[in-house]
Amino acid sequence: MKKIQLFAWLLLATTSAATLSACTDGFEEMNVNPNQNPNVLPETLLAPALTDLVKRNMDRARRITNELMQVHVTRNDGDAVHRYVIRPSEADYMWTGWYTQLTDFRDMYRSAQGVNSPTFMAIARICEVWTVSLITDTFGDVPYTQATAGREGILQPPFDKQEDIYRDLFTKLEEANELLKANTNLTPDQSQLDPLYQGNALKWRKFGNSLYLRLLMRVSNRTDAIAPGGMSPQDKLRDMVNTNATAYPLIASNEESAIMRWTGTAPYQSPFQTWRTADFSSFSSMSEFFINNLTEWNDPRLPKWATVSNGTYEGIPSGYDPTQMQAAKSTYPATLMTEPLLGNILNYPEVQLLLAEAALRGWISGSAQTYYETGTRAGITLWGYTVPTNYFTNSDLKWEPGSNPERQLDQIHLQKYYALFFTDFQQWFEYRRTGHPVLPIGSGVRNNGRMPARINYPVYVQSLNQQNYQAAVADQGPDDINTKVWWQN
Repeated sequence: MKKIQLFAWLLLATTSAATLSACTDGFEEMNVNPNQNPNVLPETLLAPALTDLVKRNMDRARRITNELMQVHVTRNDGDAVHRYVIRPSEADYMWTGWYTQLTDFRDMYRSAQGVNSPTFMAIARICEVWTVSLITDTFGDVPYTQATAGREGILQPPFDKQEDIYRDLFTKLEEANELLKANTNLTPDQSQLDPLYQGNALKWRKFGNSLYLRLLMRVSNRTDAIAPGGMSPQDKLRDMVNTNATAYPLIASNEESAIMRWTGTAPYQSPFQTWRTADFSSFSSMSEFFINNLTEWNDPRLPKWATVSNGTYEGIPSGYDPTQMQAAKSTYPATLMTEPLLGNILNYPEVQLLLAEAALRGWISGSAQTYYETGTRAGITLWGYTVPTNYFTNSDLKWEPGSNPERQLDQIHLQKYYALFFTDFQQWFEYRRTGHPVLPIGSGVRNNGRMPARINYPVYVQSLNQQNYQAAVADQGPDDINTKVWWQN
């Protein structure tokens, strides 16, 4: 029993001190444990933390997002995620990993301050905001301000309100943008340890501002004065995109996308590279929703994302009744196990489609149609394909300026759905925010047919940080998958 209690306390400490070290496989000569060396250089933390985080995100994208959002469907007759059943134990893996890397990014910021490196300070801020956004968008109110204060003896950190967390995230993105204005690239030695942008300050700045755009849209159901300067999300979007666009450069091409492009050589290997092919694809098939759209559009990405079944591409219904077991049909190709583009964090097509929605809703000036078509084309060319001739003449894809705005929103979000293929929980987050794209609901779906609105807090947090946990539940609502987070209300 004492050993079990000790292990639980160590897990809790990942929300306070991250005593569980980050994955360092392949980084033995690149990384120094910050808990052992108070003078660790910021560049030694970046690559291990980034790669570990993206690998974890890809793993859970396959396990959770792709099931909830009907990319693939597990073939079994029991409880399954595609039937809107999420076991409480699912929370532990992401919570522990995300907080571990949050500690690394905060250590990286302090280290960058110590060596007077504004560029690394900005990179650390951007990575911290990205990590925290994943945590709060998944769980809601979470430990934040004192989440990594274990070294100061705070082992039971309070939960911050999501609204307050977002307010601080925006402040930190403003800081990062300001720090990167000097456009000081990393040194050649440091650049070798930056697997995302090889030390290019402008590209990091564009990534940070594109993340800012994503998160402003994430909270756009609210009109609170949450952005710096007392701006609402809608006002800040207009400020970034129209009024002060030159001060907030965004990702402007596929080449500038934030993608951990796996090389296949350790340590930059896809998490699926060492899996057995059977474990990757044999127990599931692609969904009808995912396959049928691409087939209808004659989309060139289809062979990249699915195998042929019975001489064609076939999916199975998501949420099917457990008594009606489905035969195997199209699955993930084995080539995806080493695909460099699966390491996506935030890409150019997403940026354009976010702008399309903002323009459609009247929050920014510009043509929603132009943003939509640019984002859709980029979603195809990112994968190395040419957009088919007359692609936009298809009735599903053609933009009709006078059509119903809900139809136009669904067009935008359907293209974003494919642009976010294997991108952590982003498809699910956006569906929770907008209800798009419209997904068919199978007869075997549980939870009264309701898409889960969040994931429960880990069980060990419930018991070992009980007082703060109970305060969070009293404020946010019951700790179950149907309690909406602040930006959904």
